[in-house]
Amino acid sequence: MWSFFSRDSSKDFPYDIGEPVGGFDQYSIWTLHKAKRKTTLEEVSVFVYDIRSGSDTKCELAKAALKRLKTLRHPSILQYLDSLETDKMLYVATEAVDSLGTYFAKLGSDNVQKGLYLAWGIFQITRALSFLNNDGNLRHNNVSAWSVFVNASGEWKLGSLEYVSAADGNPMPPAKIPVTLEVYDSPEKNDPSKLKAATKCSVDMWGLGCLVWEAFNGVLKQRSNLKDIEHIPKSLQSLYCELVGASPSNRPNPADIITRCRKPGGFFKNDLVDTLLFLEEIQIKDKAEKNRFFSGLTTHLDNFPDNVCRHKILPQLITAYEYGDAGSAVLAPMFKLGKLLDEVEYQKRIVPCVVKLFASTDRVTRSRLLQQLDLFIAHLQPQVVNDQIFPQVAHGFLDTNATIREQTVKSIIHLAPKLNYNNLNVEVLRHFARLQARDDQGGIRTNTTVCLGKIAPHLHPQVRQRVLVSAFIRAMRDPFPPARVAGVLALAATQQYFLLSEVANRVLPSLCSLTVDPEKTVRDPAFKTIRGFLGKLEKVSEDPSLRETMEADVHTATPSIGNAAATWAGWAVTAVTAKFYRSQSDSSRPRPPLTGRNLSKPASLEQPSSSSLSTTTSSVTSMTSLEHESNDTSASASDYGNNDWDNENWGEMDTSQDPSSPLAAISNNGALMAANALSEVRDGWDNEEWGSLEEDPCEEEEQAEQEQQQQQLARQSISSTSSSQPNQRPLLPNQQQYPHQQQLQQHELNDLIEPLAKLNSHVTSPSKQSMLRPKELPNLSSSNTSPTSATANCNNISPPSSHLNNSTHNANWNSDSWADGEFEPLDESGFGNAKLDEARRKREEKKLQRQRDLEARRAQRASGPMKLGAKKL
Repeated sequence: MWSFFSRDSSKDFPYDIGEPVGGFDQYSIWTLHKAKRKTTLEEVSVFVYDIRSGSDTKCELAKAALKRLKTLRHPSILQYLDSLETDKMLYVATEAVDSLGTYFAKLGSDNVQKGLYLAWGIFQITRALSFLNNDGNLRHNNVSAWSVFVNASGEWKLGSLEYVSAADGNPMPPAKIPVTLEVYDSPEKNDPSKLKAATKCSVDMWGLGCLVWEAFNGVLKQRSNLKDIEHIPKSLQSLYCELVGASPSNRPNPADIITRCRKPGGFFKNDLVDTLLFLEEIQIKDKAEKNRFFSGLTTHLDNFPDNVCRHKILPQLITAYEYGDAGSAVLAPMFKLGKLLDEVEYQKRIVPCVVKLFASTDRVTRSRLLQQLDLFIAHLQPQVVNDQIFPQVAHGFLDTNATIREQTVKSIIHLAPKLNYNNLNVEVLRHFARLQARDDQGGIRTNTTVCLGKIAPHLHPQVRQRVLVSAFIRAMRDPFPPARVAGVLALAATQQYFLLSEVANRVLPSLCSLTVDPEKTVRDPAFKTIRGFLGKLEKVSEDPSLRETMEADVHTATPSIGNAAATWAGWAVTAVTAKFYRSQSDSSRPRPPLTGRNLSKPASLEQPSSSSLSTTTSSVTSMTSLEHESNDTSASASDYGNNDWDNENWGEMDTSQDPSSPLAAISNNGALMAANALSEVRDGWDNEEWGSLEEDPCEEEEQAEQEQQQQQLARQSISSTSSSQPNQRPLLPNQQQYPHQQQLQQHELNDLIEPLAKLNSHVTSPSKQSMLRPKELPNLSSSNTSPTSATANCNNISPPSSHLNNSTHNANWNSDSWADGEFEPLDESGFGNAKLDEARRKREEKKLQRQRDLEARRAQRASGPMKLGAKKL
């Protein structure tokens, strides 16, 4: 029992008290200690008074201060947490704070930032005094730098409540302990005749004047120093003179001070005070006010103190988004302030919010997230990226809004290093293949090529070797000039990933066709790249031992980026790693309004001529149109760079051109054998399966029937022609130019029939005609096709020409077959031209007949009874 009464009761205090803060005990009866809560390790402050060494007067002052601190609650008054009184000590726990008298030394030297912060601090103390004097009818009687405390978020809190008294009591200022506080006594304490003119707030206003002087000059040493107003801002000097005036009746009320200084041009009217006051009242603001506030907040954050941004503004932003209707405008300042957090705090406070934001269906939110991905991607763990973020990002590839698709493509640059094998080498490339071939916007096709070149080091070696060349060659066949430039630059920038045999057989022949491109911006990098590849081949020819070195990165999983930059292609590496194609969503040019656009459908664009790209129109919806669900677009001059993406004015995005077909990316290499041509058709980036996402499930039955008929007709035509006229195949102009095509074996043609028939079914289907683009295969499904014509059509399937210039290619981007208009006949006589025209006319008639037959079958099928399980057309 004796041990129970004799134990130290301070051990029951739930805080671990640390070392005292120096300097404070000279101006107070308390000693200030840093402390931590035992259970949560939360930082707090503990004021300690030693009852044993103090007098009865001090003890009464300490207990009076504790009583006032418990009962007075205000945002600008020190927050009370807990207390403990023993026969030896008195402990008072509050929020973690520093004394303002010692905090002055921590203020930065930035005059702008310091001025804004001091205005906010003085405003808070003025507000606290207004609460005491006017609302509480109390006098503080001890206002100075040593009665003000600063918490972690930079807020000034009024404390030291030992001398608080009723406003209607004795106006004589109390005697203070210790004597160092007497320097802050008002003049009427030594001149009782002036007490008659004293008001309920005159003593505290004198103390506020002393605080203002200390804020700009340091701790007050003697009262005569108050006459020095050199460092006090001019907007505050007149008010300061009233505060420290000799007549108590002339000192203003704190409420009047706030009203005067909050007017335009007043000392309390600045960005920091406005921002923090808005955040305090954000719950009663409407959505329009919040959007305006958050949109302009980012530009002001650089002038705000870090501790205010980190502990005061950032938590308010997170709360406003999670529990309010702040909208996507809060994202920009939130991510900017996230840089101030350490890694542990970032993972705790920002990452959960980011994951939640990516699940949002709001387009503006998704767009802003993708735009600012570089601000927070470094803090995201790979598992979080693959499991929670990438599945949400991948939806953007299929979005009907062009801005979202474009920004989704760009975001892969930042996500690629953290994506796993399946997400990067399967999912991303599947979407890239579809966008590059089928997207109706030239800028998106261009940026897809740029992005693929940038993420090449992160791809698996086998996937990289199979995909890169086919994808870049497809880009070089694009009708949009910047897309062709992107393909050339990407080939040069990723040259270390190509086998030398691939360079000779596929890359160089494809590049040669661009040497006669109508656009000089395409020809220049093409020539430069060709010279580089030829020089590489020539070095290996002279010294075969260099082959292993030059192909060192082809099969490596983590190739050296420096190896590419150190070679002749370093200029292209710089171009590819510099910037994306400059689309409308990145442009800040003025845009005339365009009404009537639906948010979910990007607008179509005007088609520029191949020889002049002076004006192009963007269909990428701007952020303004996304936010207001009303749209604007712009027509502005395009200015393409010489050989890279560094030019700021790339021009706007062209989307009127049809994207390339799945077979358009076959390389223009006339020297390839037929087997290579067959493998090209089956290449992953050229396979029709990449476009399967856009197939219409309602036409599966019709396509299956057509495929079966086409295969039977083609086989019958080939077999009959082979048996009756084995050596009398007609020689078309294409065959005259490429005699090696006559060497195709019968079994190779048979192997080619099935994929050709499958692709041809898309041509015959009216709903698919708009999806297939250049060099569509000859139709083999005509019911009246003769054996001779069938054989001729099969013979027309040849390796693409390496002599095809871009003007001819662009003309054939939407042609019906590879043969039409692609090659000029060697026979220039009128008879030869007449035969060619006659053959073309017959093909057109057959196509029209097939379409009429198809419509008739559809009508008959719709009118007859439906079979069980059949799909209604």
